[in-house]
Amino acid sequence: MISIAALRLKWAAHGSWEALSMDMDTRQWPADDGSRVPYWIYTDEDVYRSELDRIWYGRNWLYAGLEAEVPEVGSYRTTTLGERSVIVVRSAENEISVLENRCRHRGVEICQARGGKVDDITCPYHRWSYALNGTLQGVPFKRGVKGQGGMPKDFDQKEHGLHRLKVEVVNGVIWASFSEDPPPFREYLGETMWKPYERIFSGRKLRVVGYNRQVVQANWKLVIENIRDSYHGALLHVFLPTFGLIRPDQANAILMDESGAHSCMVSSHAEGVDVDKQEYNFDDTMQLADRRVIEAIKELEGKETASMVCAFPSVILLQQINALQIRHCVPKGPNEFELMWTHFGFEDDDEEMRARRVRQANLFGPSGYVSVDDSEIFANAQRGFAMAAEGEEAVLKMGSGGREQLNENYYVASEGAVRGLYQYYREVMEL
Repeated sequence: MISIAALRLKWAAHGSWEALSMDMDTRQWPADDGSRVPYWIYTDEDVYRSELDRIWYGRNWLYAGLEAEVPEVGSYRTTTLGERSVIVVRSAENEISVLENRCRHRGVEICQARGGKVDDITCPYHRWSYALNGTLQGVPFKRGVKGQGGMPKDFDQKEHGLHRLKVEVVNGVIWASFSEDPPPFREYLGETMWKPYERIFSGRKLRVVGYNRQVVQANWKLVIENIRDSYHGALLHVFLPTFGLIRPDQANAILMDESGAHSCMVSSHAEGVDVDKQEYNFDDTMQLADRRVIEAIKELEGKETASMVCAFPSVILLQQINALQIRHCVPKGPNEFELMWTHFGFEDDDEEMRARRVRQANLFGPSGYVSVDDSEIFANAQRGFAMAAEGEEAVLKMGSGGREQLNENYYVASEGAVRGLYQYYREVMEL
């Protein structure tokens, strides 16, 4: 979708509509099987704006927070979905509302704080007051002053409440959609993804351990594709294979839903497996001063020691040994995104387990022993895209014959799940 303003700018750059047409004709997806991905999807402003409309503000479910973050009536947190600020608030004992953080009077952002507790929601500009569920409940000088001015008699407060998003709270996780008719969340996620989702979020009450935030100079899709790119794990990350957290020779699998939108990578640690140290980027000179950072206590169902569920488009739900975290992606233009990390545990954790989760959180976050590698490589990739000539593209041919998008039990040398993602992306974006 190309805006009129964008067309005018491109016309000015090319000098004629004919030249502009030729430029647009070059924007063709290079292959029909997802094995090639054009670099312009990571850098083009018009593509990004279309993504906001079709993906972020479409029929998808977006991660909005944890029920544990708004424990009492009036408790709220602000967050960002797509580029829109929203208020996540417990509006009644058994109700959570997600409201656009924008007054219906003059469009002012209402809440600036990250969180707190309130009796109502009041705009700082003209003091329009809203109930916790977004209903407009008060307008100063509605009847004027001494009979002068005020709202017309046909002004209906019911029509001027805050915009409410659709909400589902699923086993302690708050999901929101800008669409009026999104599919039920479980149907959206699909049965293949439901089991690994429920393994982490079983309904057991959650407790937040802490937060990290970082801004990365790269396109938001890089973090979503990275979590299903098994090829890089033992090559980019030295820490994972060296300390046996994830290695190619372990029992590994990657799963996708039928659409290709969502994915899950799982790994089970195996003792005593021979390792090709050179091929796996293994470094036996690395030592840990405190090995408790990688020591696990079994607590979840199954043999998996790592599980990474990616619910398109906004979030990654991850278990690595006893570290539990949520990575919430916020796009900030084609060349930048913010990553919000929520580290959590369970309400009935004892202090020893809570300390274990805090300790193992050092694996992740902006300076995590593992995650720091990804953040740096995303920025490097974005700089590479900016240098690419028109028509250049990424090659995704590893695994499954180089073209198919299949669920694979031994996944390390495969890019099938990334191909599946971009097949789905093309359908939504009509590319």
